[in-house]
Amino acid sequence: MTGGGYEAATSQVSSVHQSFAARLRNREQIVGYWITLDSPVSTERIARLGYDYVAFDAQHGLLGYNGLLTGLMAVDAGQRAVGVVRVGSNDLYQIGRALDAGAAAVIVPLVDNAEQAAAAVSYTRYAPGGLRSYGPMRSALRIGPNPADVQDQVAVIAMIETADGLANVESICATAGLAGVYIGPSDLTLSLGGTSSTDTSVSEEFEAALTRVREAAAAAGIAAGIHNPTGEAAAKRLAQGFTFVSVASDLTHLELIAKSHLGAARGGQ
Repeated sequence: MTGGGYEAATSQVSSVHQSFAARLRNREQIVGYWITLDSPVSTERIARLGYDYVAFDAQHGLLGYNGLLTGLMAVDAGQRAVGVVRVGSNDLYQIGRALDAGAAAVIVPLVDNAEQAAAAVSYTRYAPGGLRSYGPMRSALRIGPNPADVQDQVAVIAMIETADGLANVESICATAGLAGVYIGPSDLTLSLGGTSSTDTSVSEEFEAALTRVREAAAAAGIAAGIHNPTGEAAAKRLAQGFTFVSVASDLTHLELIAKSHLGAARGGQ
């Protein structure tokens, strides 16, 4: 694609990225889907359904860098959702790599304090305001090559999923440049003393923790998000005051649907 056609296509996708970052920071309600499989074709179909974002799990998912890159391309092909990456760790290289591939936002796991949150933000900013190395191999097509645009169009989200993260959530939320916080319910449940990721014996403590995170985010004027096993659970969290939610994952839905059809084929066995 050359000339005006190239510029128009780039502008259209860039506006989707910019709108997503603005909506996130404005605490609008946003719904996303979680991807763990290296399957660009199925990801493209999901991205066209109307979700606001599609998040790729580079921490626990079953996809490497090439899968991440082709997955982001598949999302952008639909020109409706944006691609978000949950990076493997709070690391300059991993965060920069995800952004260079075209991610609109990074979700950073296991953030325990404001210092770590500030480091994550610095990894997404070019000098002199940050440490990100300039080399937007693909993101230049989606966000543009101008470093100043990155400040507006790239969002940084810190995960609250540890006892320390919860204890320091107010100062984490107050970190300059942070767009939101995101609860990892499985790790948070374990951190609260649960014996498994779904242990309901700590449900009272868990719900209290969610309230604390929501209120800290609201006080700081940033987004509050959470992962959910179902759309119904996501709707409940939005009604409680969370501003963005992710739904399930491609792998779990694949298994559930296959199991339900097997049961139907065998007469409800």
